[in-house]
Amino acid sequence: MRTTELPSPAMRVRRFSACLLLLVLVLLLTAGCRDRRPEPVRRTRMLMGTIVEVVAFGDRKPTLAAIDRALDEMARIEELMSPRRPGSDLARLAAARDFVTLSPETARLLRLSLAINRRSGGAFDPTLGALKRLWDIEGEHPAVPDEAALRRALALTGPDRLLLDGDRARVAAPGVGVDLGGIAKGYAIDRAAAVLRQAGITHASINAGGDLRLIGDRFGRPWRIGIQHPRRQGEMLAILELEDAAVVTSGDYERYFMADGKRYHHIFDPATGRPARGCQSVTVVAGDAVRADALATAAFVLGPKRGLELLRREGVEGVLVAADGRTLVTEGLKGRIQWR
Repeated sequence: MRTTELPSPAMRVRRFSACLLLLVLVLLLTAGCRDRRPEPVRRTRMLMGTIVEVVAFGDRKPTLAAIDRALDEMARIEELMSPRRPGSDLARLAAARDFVTLSPETARLLRLSLAINRRSGGAFDPTLGALKRLWDIEGEHPAVPDEAALRRALALTGPDRLLLDGDRARVAAPGVGVDLGGIAKGYAIDRAAAVLRQAGITHASINAGGDLRLIGDRFGRPWRIGIQHPRRQGEMLAILELEDAAVVTSGDYERYFMADGKRYHHIFDPATGRPARGCQSVTVVAGDAVRADALATAAFVLGPKRGLELLRREGVEGVLVAADGRTLVTEGLKGRIQWR
């Protein structure tokens, strides 16, 4: 097997996140020049493996204080739920051989993950830690595993490998890895939005590497949000006009490596243990980022047709780009999308 030399996954994530940040900010700032409104107040911080930027409107000093509290809240959730943080709920769960008591937040998120697993027919799975370790796509030495190693990792995945009893949980066997990477960032974004709202902020955006939570509108007009083209870096596929919504994208261009001319990305099909092949990207628009985050992953795994059906059943909107480049859009977005 030949593996092409690419920048490290961490570098790709940084470049991709910076590109999306620039894309969204250009839209916000150019549109904002025509409006009479307070000057935007912004902060950035590296959290959850990406650049998070919060932009809010209000008096500078109290608004900066509110933004700092919102970013601190996201940092708290990262400490609580990252499996790679010593002492986190998921690190303790992985190390224990019996039930451990989790924070109520982590337990709720695990229950929601399992509920979405059932409703998506298994497409969203919070127990893929063993597969992620095996492929190491987000590490420095990603590689295609052999069939025997893949079978061993698959045996450590599945919703039956996670046992929940209220706020107590345990894994069914050593090596089972619970990973909330497909939902925890959305939850953290929602919590940051709640902190801003509690501070009285009614116009703001939270951008975590392109995953967005919009608070209100931009003073009587919708926010204009660019959707990244999955095959043309730095270009937009479309623009959405939205207000008071969450927008999350899952794509095969975010974290990947190439081997023998084939793209191997970080969104795994739980049924095969391999990267899902039906879509290039899925963008979900919902009232909250936590569901948008999980449903974008599930729809990506299901492929364009079944993914679109899932989004309809869940009552959210979306744009799906199939593996062959075809685009599918839910009915509710057709009047709010501008193709580029």
